Amino acid sequence: MKVWLIFPVFFVLPLLGIAQDLQPDDSNALLNVSVIDYLKKPMSGEKISFASKVNQKVFSGITDSTGKFHLLIPKNAVYDVKYVQFTSEASYNNILTIPEGKDQLLTFNYTVRVQLPEKYTLNNVFFDFNKATITRESYEALNQLTNFMKAQKTMVIEIAGYTDNIGTDESNLKLSQERADAIRDYLMKHGVHNKKITAKGYGETDPVATNDTPEGRKLNRRTEIHIIKQ
Repeated sequence: MKVWLIFPVFFVLPLLGIAQDLQPDDSNALLNVSVIDYLKKPMSGEKISFASKVNQKVFSGITDSTGKFHLLIPKNAVYDVKYVQFTSEASYNNILTIPEGKDQLLTFNYTVRVQLPEKYTLNNVFFDFNKATITRESYEALNQLTNFMKAQKTMVIEIAGYTDNIGTDESNLKLSQERADAIRDYLMKHGVHNKKITAKGYGETDPVATNDTPEGRKLNRRTEIHIIKQ
C-alpha cells in the first residue's frame, strides 16, 4: 500500500453529530479517520493503527463501507501511523500528534490517501519440495490474507504462481498452476468468496532474479497477488 497523503485537522466541539456514541473528554480526543484511494474513492475494510510513542499502546480501527471509523485516543502524545498491506503491517513516514488541549474537548479529522500496489509478493508462504502442498508455517500469512480479503467488499485478486527454471517448461507451468490453485482453495475454505479470487500459474516466466544461483532461484519460486479490481 503506497501512502500518498495524510491530512490531520483538529477542532474543538461541537461534534456536529459525528460519532455520537463516542465523546471526547479531558484525557482523550475523538479521532475521525477517513481512508481514500488515489481517485479519492472511500476504501472500506482498511485497518489503520496508531502506536503511541509514549507507552507503545496501540489504538486502531477498520473502515466501514463509507471508508471511515472513529475512536478515542489519549491526548498529549505522538503516534506512529501503520496500515495493513495484505499479509503484513507496515509503517509510513507520517505521525499523528495529539496536543494536550488542556480544558478542551478535541476532535481530530484524519484522512489517509493510499494506493495499493498492483503486485504484492506473498512472503512466508511455502510448499513441499516439487509439490503443491502448503506447509504449516504458511498458515499465519494465509490467515492474514484471508482476513484482509474478507474485509474487502469489492476487491478481486489473482493468485499468481511462479517457479524457477529447473525442470521443463511444461512441468513448471503445471506446478505453478497447482500451487496457485492450492492457495485459492485455502482462502475459499476459510470464507473468502470464490468470485473474489482467481488463480493462474506462470511457470518460470517473468523471473525477478537470476536462475544461476540458489538464492536467485529461491526468489523466483514465489507467489504474487495481482489486483484485478480494487
